[in-house]
Amino acid sequence: MRMVRGKTEMKRIENTTSRQVTFSKRRSGLLKKAFELSVLCDAEVALIIFSNKGRLYEFSSSSINKTLERYHRKAKELGIGKIAVQENLQKLKEEVVSMSKKIELLDVSKRQLLGGCLESCSIDELQQIEETLEQSLSNIRARKSQLFKEKMKQLKEEERILVDENAKLREKCEKQSPVLSITLQVAQREVSDVETELFIGRPPERRPS
Repeated sequence: MRMVRGKTEMKRIENTTSRQVTFSKRRSGLLKKAFELSVLCDAEVALIIFSNKGRLYEFSSSSINKTLERYHRKAKELGIGKIAVQENLQKLKEEVVSMSKKIELLDVSKRQLLGGCLESCSIDELQQIEETLEQSLSNIRARKSQLFKEKMKQLKEEERILVDENAKLREKCEKQSPVLSITLQVAQREVSDVETELFIGRPPERRPS
């Protein structure tokens, strides 16, 4: 039966013997993984370990000194890169501050157009807000009028199509059944001659006979 190992809590092992055994096992495994990484991936790997007693353990796929020199050169290059990154971050921070101020001004302007935040406005500022509102209303009315015209044009076109379809249907009906067409015409005249009277209210009461 295979025992399931529990998760090791990441804190200092207080027992000296257990701590030394764990160090020995983990150190060997770490050195083995460094070697495998260098062989499998053709990577330049350097590993330095100091025990709590100051004993040195190291591994290098080539030369530990050459790897350290290469590391220092790369660190200097990265240092220059870090300065550029910091400069870009500073520019981004300044842009964020600028955008935040613009958003705040736009928010205040929006509230003023809705009738709020007017207590601190001068007469000139109020005049400017009034002119802006009047221009906005003019644009709204112009757009509304345009939509009405477009809707009326659409309705007239639909009416024209219905009239044409009605005329075609009547012509077709006359060709297929002249008698039916005459009957329909007579019925339409009779309906138009009927007088109707609209009465609103309670119906008159009938007297008992």
